[in-house]
Amino acid sequence: MNYLLPFFTVVIWGGNAIINKMAASVIEPSAMSFYRWFFAFLLLTPFCLHASIRQWSNIKPNLAKIAFLALLGMVLNQSLGYYAGLTTSASNMSMIISLVPLITIFLSVPLLAKKLSLVTILAALISIIGLAYMLGEGNLLYFFNNPLNQGDALMLIASVVYAAYCVLLKRWKMALSNWVFIYTQVVFAVIFLTPLWLSSTHLSPPVSALPLIAYASILASILAPWLWVKSIQLIGADNSAMFMNLLPVITISLAVTLLSENLYDYHIIGGMLVITGVIIAQIPWPKFSRLNFRKT
Repeated sequence: MNYLLPFFTVVIWGGNAIINKMAASVIEPSAMSFYRWFFAFLLLTPFCLHASIRQWSNIKPNLAKIAFLALLGMVLNQSLGYYAGLTTSASNMSMIISLVPLITIFLSVPLLAKKLSLVTILAALISIIGLAYMLGEGNLLYFFNNPLNQGDALMLIASVVYAAYCVLLKRWKMALSNWVFIYTQVVFAVIFLTPLWLSSTHLSPPVSALPLIAYASILASILAPWLWVKSIQLIGADNSAMFMNLLPVITISLAVTLLSENLYDYHIIGGMLVITGVIIAQIPWPKFSRLNFRKT
């Protein structure tokens, strides 16, 4: 039963990729980014404000770190995803974001002084080949003569940003409860996103966007983080992380069903290579395969 927690979390995240794509046609990315976290702020405040006040002595010395984490994980990552939805498919978005665990491993070398292994390098090459094959629509040499699609490029940046967020979460451990930690980041996200929202052509969200905002605010921003934290507590971070490999499968299935996106051979072949590389990188291998690339 405990293994259902990370599974449902990944299902929600998969659905959120669909929301990103659907939102592109009904609401400006700047407004969607703001309203997602603004409504999450309104929903969390009655439950988290008092606890945040009580934990202020622990929050105050970490304000800069919390603000930077909010900028990475809630502002840049999510906003880039909404802008990417304008020019790329939900299938591509999910396949690119599935690289986060692999990118996290590489960023852990300079930021957490982790060792890098030969297997990890091989896994990265497999995933990169798979991604190039998929984004090049079956042509591995496509990007030697053509630029990367804008939406795909934004998702690659978003993946690096979120991987950095994940690594810094491990580096900057704070004596805060999970909900207070999330809530304080949401507060900063709303502050950071307000100028972007004010630049929108239409400040009020259209009625057709309200269900999308509700999904992003309640399920993706509140329920999913809670489920993920509980799954890590019950089955461990490594076991939970393995469920991330289901994200492209779930998202592509939803994209084909709900958005009528076409599924081609290069999606399947490239996707399998991407996921294979990520899984290989997550498997613990003998110590002899490790390289001493730690930060000195």
